[in-house]
Amino acid sequence: MRTDSEIKYLLKSMDVSDRKYFIVSTEFMVLAANRFTMETHGKDIIGKLCHEVIYKSSHPCRNCPAVIVLKTGEPSLRHIQEEQKSPKWSSCRYSYPIKNANKVEALTLLDFHQSAREEIEVELERSNSFLRNLILSSVDSVVASDMTGKIVAFNEAAAEITGYSQKEALEQLDIRNFYPEDGARDVMKKLRSDEFGGKGKLKLYQTDILKKNSETVPISLNAAVIYEGDKEVASIGFFHDLRDELRMQSELENTRIQLLQAEKMAALGKLSAGVAHQLNNPIGGITLFAKLILEEYELEEGAKEDMFRILKEAQRCKDTVKELLEFSRQTGHLIKPNNLNKALSRTLFLLENQSLFQNINITKDLSEELPDVPVDIQQMNHVFMNIILNAAQAMDGCGELTIKTALDKDRRKACIKISDTGPGIPRENISNVFEPFFTTKEEGEGTGLGLSIVYGIIQNHSGNITVESASGKGAVFNIELPFDRVVDEKENKGEDCE
Repeated sequence: MRTDSEIKYLLKSMDVSDRKYFIVSTEFMVLAANRFTMETHGKDIIGKLCHEVIYKSSHPCRNCPAVIVLKTGEPSLRHIQEEQKSPKWSSCRYSYPIKNANKVEALTLLDFHQSAREEIEVELERSNSFLRNLILSSVDSVVASDMTGKIVAFNEAAAEITGYSQKEALEQLDIRNFYPEDGARDVMKKLRSDEFGGKGKLKLYQTDILKKNSETVPISLNAAVIYEGDKEVASIGFFHDLRDELRMQSELENTRIQLLQAEKMAALGKLSAGVAHQLNNPIGGITLFAKLILEEYELEEGAKEDMFRILKEAQRCKDTVKELLEFSRQTGHLIKPNNLNKALSRTLFLLENQSLFQNINITKDLSEELPDVPVDIQQMNHVFMNIILNAAQAMDGCGELTIKTALDKDRRKACIKISDTGPGIPRENISNVFEPFFTTKEEGEGTGLGLSIVYGIIQNHSGNITVESASGKGAVFNIELPFDRVVDEKENKGEDCE
C-alpha cells in the first residue's frame, strides 16, 4: 500500500501537468480529472460523459483508445495517421485500464505532447500526400523508378499511354520495359551527360516508348535524376505523347505539298491553253489548205496519198492538243462521277508515243462493266501520269507495262492495278515510298514528292493505295476507290471549266 505522502505527491504531479488527464468509468462517465482538464472543459465535468464534455458528441469518438481497451483489456495508443484522417478526434491519445482482479473497473485517458519527430512525420506525410496527388493528377505521363529500375511512381496518364495498369507497373514492371531495346540505357547515359540540359537533366528529348501491346509511341521526354547528396537514388520522367502533334504536322505538310502541286498544275494549264491557241491556228490552216488542194487540183495518186497523210498528222496534232488541255484543265477541285478507263486511256495517249515508251510493251485490260467513280478527274490524271512515268523510268524505257481495272468482289470499289517489269523496290524501301521527299533517284533527278502527293490524293478520295514489290521482280501499284463515297458540298470548291 502507498503512504498518504506518496498518494499526495502523485495527485499533485497530475494536477501540475499541462496535459489532459482524466479517469472514466466503463460507461465513459468522468470519475476524476486533473486541474488542467477541469480548467479546459469546466469544473462540473465530473459525472458527465467524456465524449459529451470534450467533443460535444452523443457517442464515443472514432477509433477511441478507451473503446479498444474495453475490448482487449490492454493499453491502446491512437496513431498519428488516424489523427490526420480525423483531426477532430485528437484529444485522447492514450488509454490504459484500471483493473481489480483482472476486471476493468475504470479507464485512464490522457493527452500528451507530440514529439518533434512525430510532428515532422506528420508534416512529411502531408507533403508526401500533396506530391502524390500532384503526380497522379498530371496531364502528362509521370514515371519514376529507383536505380534498380523498379517503378515507384506511375500516374493515370502513364497508364493510359502505355496500356499497363498502375498495379501492374508498381508491382511487376521495370523501367526498361517501357523502352525499345537499349532505350532506357540511352536515356540514363544522356542524363549523366552535361550536353542535354545539364548533368542529371534531360529536356525535350524525342524518343519512343513501348505500349503493353508492343506498339511504339513517339514521346517528348523531360527527365531528371534524383540525388541524396552526390548519390543517385532515383530517376523521374515526364512523357508527352507526340502522336497528335506529329499527325497534325504530317497533315499540314501534305496540305502544303498539295498546294504546291495545285499551283504547278495551274501553271501547266495556263501554259497548255497558250500553246493550244498558238498551235490550233496553224493546224487549222494546214488542214484547210490541204483540203482545198485536194478539191481544186487534179493530183497524181502519190501526191494525194501525201496530202491525206498531211491531213491525218494534222488531225493527230489537234487530238494531242485537245487531250493535253483536257489533262491539265483546272476543275477547282470538282468531285463528280467520272470514267476511270477514259482517264487512263487519255494518260496513255499522251505518253505512249514519247521516246521513253518506244521499247515498252503496254497491255490494257480495262473492265467494260466498271461504273463511273466520284473523283476529281484532274487529280486522278495526275495520279495515273505519276505512277506510269515512274514505271517507265524504273524499266529504263524497256519492258512491259500492264494496266488493269476491275470491280472488287463486293462490287463496291473500283480497283486499278498498274504493274511493271522493272528492277522492283528493295524490301527496306517499301514502307517509305509514299513518304514526302523519299527518292532513290540520283540527286537532281527527283524531289521525292510524286508518290506522297499520289498517296494524299487517294486518301482524300476515301480510297487506298498499296505497293507490292521485291528486288528484281518489278512493282505493282494497287488503287481502290469507292463508288458510294458521299461528297460534301464543301469539297466541290469550284465549277467545272469546259
